[in-house]
Amino acid sequence: MGFLSFEWDGRQTYGVRQDEGSYLEAPAAFREQFPDLKSVIAAGQLAGLKAAALAQGAVVPAGQARLLPVIPNPGKIFCVGLNYKSHVAEMKRPDADHPAIFVRFADSLAAADAALQRPAFSDRFDYEGELAIVIGKGGRHISQADAFDHVAGYACFNDGTVRDWQRHTHQWTPGKNFPVTGAFGPCLVPADEVGDVNALTLQTRLNGQIVQQASLDDLIFTIPVIVEYLSRFTPLAAGDVIATGTPGGVGDKRNPPLYMQDGDLVEVEITGLGILRNTVAQAA
Repeated sequence: MGFLSFEWDGRQTYGVRQDEGSYLEAPAAFREQFPDLKSVIAAGQLAGLKAAALAQGAVVPAGQARLLPVIPNPGKIFCVGLNYKSHVAEMKRPDADHPAIFVRFADSLAAADAALQRPAFSDRFDYEGELAIVIGKGGRHISQADAFDHVAGYACFNDGTVRDWQRHTHQWTPGKNFPVTGAFGPCLVPADEVGDVNALTLQTRLNGQIVQQASLDDLIFTIPVIVEYLSRFTPLAAGDVIATGTPGGVGDKRNPPLYMQDGDLVEVEITGLGILRNTVAQAA
């Protein structure tokens, strides 16, 4: 069972995903105390949300709601680049002593089932399937030994990239932050339900064709290393999002290149976390 944010009946709300066909909205009294999913996480109340929704939550047919990114209002979104050996090799980059970190803006992300917006002036719009971490307990100078105590849960992520703009200079920020080019969802699965995250498998599909597949055990910089590194230079807070990197198989390094086109369907699936589905459309 996962937690999600969505729009329904003209308002933003949140709740529990029963299955692909319906959700349970958090009861009104619960929402009065915790206005959004980030505040639930900050209070350590995911279990309370589950119990309240199961007991008193309104049933919301999925077709009547519009999903939002799992955390619509994160304080920070970090992304880790070049974090699988297969991706480092295809990018022809040397090994690194520290993780490559960049940031995304919240408005660069779409929810599951939404259309990713390809800029009209670029034909190099690429997929990057990833595992996302959502921070549950904030902190500074978090040790690797304590890192998993600060993780609320996990979700699928697509770090959609406008490659030509990414490569204008050695700074990646422009190519990673066009509005609605990445995706985050469909739901947050709590860490205690996932178990050993290294045992999960990530798969990205473009129009049904498998284009990326890797075990999370293949990460170069593990989750504890990433959390420790980030928290050394900035405080982490509940609801912050960390995308942990993409494996080899990106479209930009295929021969011939394979970029996302208008009308395409891209799917990121991670064991136990559901499927993040998005179509592709040209931005207005």
